Amino acid sequence: MDALDRLYRSLDARPRPEEVAVLVLEALPNPTRRERAVIGGVAAHASRRHGFSGMSDDYARPVGAARQVAATRRLFDVDGDLHRDVDAEDPLSVLEFAALAGAGIGWDASRTDFLADRLNREARASAGIELSKRQYNRRFRMLRRLSAKAGRLGRAQELRRATLLASAGFVDVIDRDRFRADPAAACFVAYFTARRKLRREFGLAGRENPFDQVADALFARCRASSGTDWAMIALAHPAWDVLRHLSADELGSLLGRWSAAVRALASVLGGLWRESDVDRTTMIVRSGVDSSTWNAYAGAYNTARTAWITCLHAAGLTSLLDPAWPGKAMRVMAADLAWWHRETGGGPHPDTAVWAALPLPWEVLDGVATCTRADVEAACRAHGVDPARSWTAPRKHSSVARFRPTPELVHGVAVSDPLWAMTLRRAGVFSGKPVRAEVFGGPVFGGQDAPG
Repeated sequence: MDALDRLYRSLDARPRPEEVAVLVLEALPNPTRRERAVIGGVAAHASRRHGFSGMSDDYARPVGAARQVAATRRLFDVDGDLHRDVDAEDPLSVLEFAALAGAGIGWDASRTDFLADRLNREARASAGIELSKRQYNRRFRMLRRLSAKAGRLGRAQELRRATLLASAGFVDVIDRDRFRADPAAACFVAYFTARRKLRREFGLAGRENPFDQVADALFARCRASSGTDWAMIALAHPAWDVLRHLSADELGSLLGRWSAAVRALASVLGGLWRESDVDRTTMIVRSGVDSSTWNAYAGAYNTARTAWITCLHAAGLTSLLDPAWPGKAMRVMAADLAWWHRETGGGPHPDTAVWAALPLPWEVLDGVATCTRADVEAACRAHGVDPARSWTAPRKHSSVARFRPTPELVHGVAVSDPLWAMTLRRAGVFSGKPVRAEVFGGPVFGGQDAPG
């Protein structure tokens, strides 16, 4: 693959920005001396520690159902042609395969309870099933496990899509030919999204501004070109400086995408919220609660909501949203980080009080609760928050950040050496769980007590 193809593959992964900068130098047509200096300065950090990192360069990919499909095939003696038609990475295809394989035992995917939904001897005889009870039960269990796997696979894929949407927008709809047709725009999209995909560090500061000197130089190259594919850039970076270049049809299409995403993600958040017992006034989560799923969907919802509002502003249609203006969804916070905030004289983020004062966003979108733009602005003012700062107006990056090398993180804590970081990660240090001392070879490691 050439550099552009590797940049395209990076859209669905999580490489370090400095590694992407190396590819940008190869793929960018006729870079100027300044562009070479700026991009090269960042790319030089890719060789730090010989390019080695203990952190994954990808988001976790759901494991397909190939193993379960193969086991079902053997048990049911399903012919190879049917097996070849199964896409083990597609939950619907897996369920269809289960229905075909289970047709001979009257399998119903909506009735999978092992105690309540199995056929008794009389029902099996009436259905013409000549299997023994043991063989029937084996097949019922297998289909039940296959169905459950399809459900888990579907949920994992949705979570990964939400995670990617939060960091990179709709890059998944960009096809390879379109990406390659505009190398300058492709380089900007790949680098800027790599910056947005950086992991959060455990600390009191917010996320770093992803628009650094390399992103600024690449964006300037796009502005200087008369043939820039702004609609492609807008899929990943729906900012005003991009949206103003779109035609009415392109802006309308993008607005529709973000509107649909907001409603879908809000619906998922509603279901997660009803299953939780988090205090809205603090958003502090207790140990053992799945905070990662909530934070992933909340991040995706907030990204989609901001992009939606930005598109509405660009189209001059914000008045349509005034009667029903959904608020943001706050991420939950671990108790140790909340304690750190309190010890340093801080407290819950001011946005938390605004979130707690407003109706839940999914209820507003469903028409169950009323929340106008004036309500949002009043709640912001009551708690000392500027409503134009991401609550009712597009978010703006007024400055260009300075790049710093991607830190080696272990559960959000920066570690200087990647090999040491891998050891700490395997031992469970900084995870909030008991440290596995055996990873360090015993109670003493290198003459010092093991961490934890």
